[in-house]
Amino acid sequence: MDSSERYLHAAVAASAVVIREYSTSFSLATRMMPRRVRDHIMSIYGLVRVADEIVDGACPTDPRAHLDALEASVEAAISDGFSANLVVHAFAATARATGFGTELTRPFFASMRADLTPAPHTPESLAAYIHGSAEVVGLMCLRAYLYGVPASSRPARSAPGAGSDYERLAPDAARLGAAFQKVNFLRDLTDDELRLGRAYLPELTQQAFDDALDDAAADLAAGRAGIARLPRDVQRGVRAAADLYGELVRRLRSAGLDGARSGRVRVPTTAKATVLARSVVAPQ
Repeated sequence: MDSSERYLHAAVAASAVVIREYSTSFSLATRMMPRRVRDHIMSIYGLVRVADEIVDGACPTDPRAHLDALEASVEAAISDGFSANLVVHAFAATARATGFGTELTRPFFASMRADLTPAPHTPESLAAYIHGSAEVVGLMCLRAYLYGVPASSRPARSAPGAGSDYERLAPDAARLGAAFQKVNFLRDLTDDELRLGRAYLPELTQQAFDDALDDAAADLAAGRAGIARLPRDVQRGVRAAADLYGELVRRLRSAGLDGARSGRVRVPTTAKATVLARSVVAPQ
């Protein structure tokens, strides 16, 4: 292992530490991915998590300046292939290898920046926020799923000559990312409203809460339908993540608006294990 390979190995390991610290569910689902994909997914989510923490309160002074600096360091590292920030280095290596760049990173940082000045959303601004904060992350992951895919795992084509694999699969990947974000809005109501002063879904009544759950469930169902068209070796890992969010939808329906506002709705560890086990044995 030469020095650059060793440095990248350390960078990916740093991203993995970030993921384990903040999301046991995602860490478990990532372990179900094939080795060719696992490091790239951890590198993507490591960077996403760092940006989230800057805008969610981990940065005590001038979060906008730190977010701007993070975006600049990401663009520089994608351009020249190196960063002294290990999480940025791992992310940039994934971007360079799998073929994405500022067309996905700039909408992401724009949405993160919107969180620094919370304001009531219009339907248009909320759609733009969801695109930048979630759909583009799904598209980054899709680039990773399609990178170096072995012939035995090539995606199934729904129709001959329907464009590149990425073009065909992008709508499903974006919709799955949107579903995850919409569920997060509903399970994080208390923290978003009371601690962060954000109202992604303002003036919620029980009916509006139910309608928002229906919308998230529809996106989740559409995204899940696309899983069968992904490379075969990543389907179980993606299905596991979708199944965990499906369980969150079920628990949010049971809790209702009052229950969601009384505390963050979670999937207990034993229930997570059951959901993940079911995902493992589900037919490909």
